[in-house]
Amino acid sequence: MADSQKIKISIIILSWNTKDLLKKCLKSIPFYAEVIIVDNGSKDGTVHFLNSLKWPNLKIIKNKKNLGFAKGNNQGLEVAKGDFVMILNSDTIVQKGTLEKLVEFTKDTPLYAVSPLLVNPNGTIQEEYYMRFPNLWQIFGYHYPLLRILFMRLPLKWLAVSRMKKKPFEVEQLPGAALMAPKEVWQKVGLLDEDYQFLYEDVDWCWRAKKMRVKLMVVPEAKVTHLGGGSWKKKLNWDGFEFYRDYFEALLLFVRKNYGEGKLKFFRFSLLLNFLLRGKLKLFFYFLKK
Repeated sequence: MADSQKIKISIIILSWNTKDLLKKCLKSIPFYAEVIIVDNGSKDGTVHFLNSLKWPNLKIIKNKKNLGFAKGNNQGLEVAKGDFVMILNSDTIVQKGTLEKLVEFTKDTPLYAVSPLLVNPNGTIQEEYYMRFPNLWQIFGYHYPLLRILFMRLPLKWLAVSRMKKKPFEVEQLPGAALMAPKEVWQKVGLLDEDYQFLYEDVDWCWRAKKMRVKLMVVPEAKVTHLGGGSWKKKLNWDGFEFYRDYFEALLLFVRKNYGEGKLKFFRFSLLLNFLLRGKLKLFFYFLKK
């Protein structure tokens, strides 16, 4: 594609020590898209791989250290030239025709943001990536491992997760693993909030979008295979306490910013009770002191 031609779709891929996953992801993206890869200080040979890439419309941003999900994606959002801009995880494979279906659905409705269905390699839907905004049902149903399996099999799960449908449907939040919106929507809602250091950046963005009457839609005919947690699973394996500490700190930050101090007290108490019942005393005392 010539430089003078208008680039319609920009795809921002954040990379942090996921070289092999990134290779698979790139193979699934059509050449006509502008691809912006933001590397957050990878040490697994990703930079060498990126230097060897030949892509018609490729931008590479190399950070010396891990600046986090929000900051890294914002770097890409600030330089994207497409009419439609998508943030996409490196642990995804875009199924054929998905980008076209998302653009087709959105092109005449500028106040929409859209996501494809995230599916497992076996084709089953990853429902848990279409959660409702944080609520206490999630604290005691979804975030309690002993109850989660039962909870997710009951009709009660719809209090925590959006209902899946065969036709395009509206949700409370879209997954940051694959989220597309017209450039005007990104400009209207703003960049990801960099106060979030680990997770909930996309939840916060969706909350702000909803307040601005942007409809958040899932297009089921468009599908992306999500291999799941290429980066965060490494963090979980390295230090489970650190992972859950950062996760729930982000949750409470979202509640404080968007629900207010009154509801924050209920969420903190509920989390403390959750940790106590599960015997997670290290987390209990950490958040008790906080």
